[in-house]
Amino acid sequence: MRLHLSASLVALALAGCTLLPAPPPLARVDAAFAECPQFFPEGKPPLVPDAPQLRELCYSAFAILHSGQTKTPVFVAEHLDRAMIERAHGQKRSEHFFADARLPAAERSELADYRGSGYSRGHMAPAGDMSTPTAMAQSFSLANMVPQNQPFNAGAWSEIEHSTRQYVLRAQADVYVFTGPVFAADAPTIGPGKVQVPSHLFKLVYDPCSGKSWAHWLANAATTRPLPPISYDELVRRTGIRFLPPAPPSNQAAAGCGRREALDGLSADVKKPRLHVQSGF
Repeated sequence: MRLHLSASLVALALAGCTLLPAPPPLARVDAAFAECPQFFPEGKPPLVPDAPQLRELCYSAFAILHSGQTKTPVFVAEHLDRAMIERAHGQKRSEHFFADARLPAAERSELADYRGSGYSRGHMAPAGDMSTPTAMAQSFSLANMVPQNQPFNAGAWSEIEHSTRQYVLRAQADVYVFTGPVFAADAPTIGPGKVQVPSHLFKLVYDPCSGKSWAHWLANAATTRPLPPISYDELVRRTGIRFLPPAPPSNQAAAGCGRREALDGLSADVKKPRLHVQSGF
């Protein structure tokens, strides 16, 4: 059994970040994330409000929960360590964007949606995190993209991505990162496929060794500058998503402190990622 998330993601008012409306009850459903549990703390995907057109995609270096309503990720999960970031530094960018054929055509974005829109195809799992050629190529899936303001993408958001990598290089052990979009109730759209444009983006960083977590929360706008992070509890309040399992007892706090080799190179030893179509949708 696995955990799922809200179809409209998060309907929030631009002023005050108030949720509109209250999210539906949280639910567990069967999920393809069972094929890539390494991207989630304790192997447990986030607990999220149930909704239609949610599909799970496993890649070699990240996992995506995708919404066919917004035609974007709901969240993208990564499991990073120092060795991955060091190897990623020398990787050549792919620049070959593509629509993921595992998603139904009616639920995915296409290259034509972004063409002439004025928005960047903004990575949620950054190309700069990708430590193998396969991971790099997969990161250019449009399933990993949201319409992003161009100056914001190249400016404040790029700074957040860089600072996250710098933290992983300093961390005592592995770090989990969840990245995703948030949409206003009347979100604008782009392209013939009506891909929704997020009002905000978030990036949650969780260090299970230290027990620390924090979240970056930034408006998808040209004038945005990096801001102090918000707490994990505040991120849960704003999104309705419980990204992390309950905190472990204090005597288990150091259980995740052993550094181990990055998992993105193990794709040959696991099942080929496939799309899971949820029953009942």
